Amino acid sequence: MNTTPAVVMDNGTGLTKLGFAGNDSPSFILPTAIATNEDSTRSRRTSPSYVIGEEALARADGQNYSLSYPIRHGQIENWDQMERFWESSIFKYLRCEPEDHRFLLTEPPLNAPENREMTAEIMFETFNCAGLYIAVQAVLALAASWTSPKVVGQPLTGTVIDSGDGVTHVIAVAEGYVIGSSIKHIPIAGRDITSFIQTMLRDRGEKDTSLRTAERIKQEYCYVCPDIVTEFKRYDQDVTRFKKYEAEQNAGKVVTVDVGYERFMAPEIFFSPEIATPDYLTPLPEVVDNVVQSSPIDVRKGLYKNIVLSGGSTMFKDFGRRLQRDVKHLVDQRLRQYEQQAGVKSSGVEVQVVSHKRQRSAVWFGGSLMAQTPEFKNYCYSKQDYDEYGPGIVRQFSLMNVG
Repeated sequence: MNTTPAVVMDNGTGLTKLGFAGNDSPSFILPTAIATNEDSTRSRRTSPSYVIGEEALARADGQNYSLSYPIRHGQIENWDQMERFWESSIFKYLRCEPEDHRFLLTEPPLNAPENREMTAEIMFETFNCAGLYIAVQAVLALAASWTSPKVVGQPLTGTVIDSGDGVTHVIAVAEGYVIGSSIKHIPIAGRDITSFIQTMLRDRGEKDTSLRTAERIKQEYCYVCPDIVTEFKRYDQDVTRFKKYEAEQNAGKVVTVDVGYERFMAPEIFFSPEIATPDYLTPLPEVVDNVVQSSPIDVRKGLYKNIVLSGGSTMFKDFGRRLQRDVKHLVDQRLRQYEQQAGVKSSGVEVQVVSHKRQRSAVWFGGSLMAQTPEFKNYCYSKQDYDEYGPGIVRQFSLMNVG
């Protein structure tokens, strides 16, 4: 009997999370980036042919290395680079022998069957892994939310808002199955918020407007406010709300950057996207409401009652509180119209947004929960299955019962 823990790999557009099933948090979180050495005359002993993660970003600043991101908008675009990325993930970071472990990998909603087949081909033929399970990210995020005291039981029905670095998805899940026709993509995510902060710093003429400084300001100072007009007034009346960030530059030089309205303005683009771009104007609460309303009527109450947050870009202070208030407002408005037209009193609809401690790495943590169960091995495709039936076996989605 194989008692070694399963490997859980959540490959996102911006970050990859690696670790072993049963752990509370991933062992490694690194950028989903790879730098390839283009100088073939140099010995690999002194200069590796490729590196990944933070090392890739550092090498790309020098010569001879070209930087690439194999995943774009949640989908793998460069399979050769992805295979190399997985190779380093397994052997250099996790330091494990793949034939001794089962693997749980994540996939975005509506992932093409051809992509699942390519994943299986690489994992079984290149790495000879013991078993493979490919899980939908939204379902894993729902599983991670069970750690919240707000959640009763282990529901696999809910609306998942998964927002990372490159893309935001709003996904309705009913009894563990994604309602494909209701999925919405929002072209606003962490990278856009960082860029918005960068633009505000430049417009104000700050001394340091680098991407790194904008990223740190986003992580350390930003929050969601109830109302931006009121918040502007509060800043104008209370100068202590303005902060100073000390940005370290080259050669240890420190530059002070003033941090002001961007603290609440940057995350506001989720709720008022028109302040950042004229190309997309639908606020996040409206998107969530549309997703639920486009789902079958018998699951809508469950979808409103369990709106689950997942990913680093949902971590802003009071993000969940503002979202719950705005979605509740839309729902109540619709119910009032119904009551006026039908002349019947409605029993109401409960709207609940679930935040929890595992939110930042919710997809990975949900995978860790699922892959540590005794049943996990029964749901994995084995190397023997693959050798007998080929990569087509992973086209069939197998929902794992974790209740």
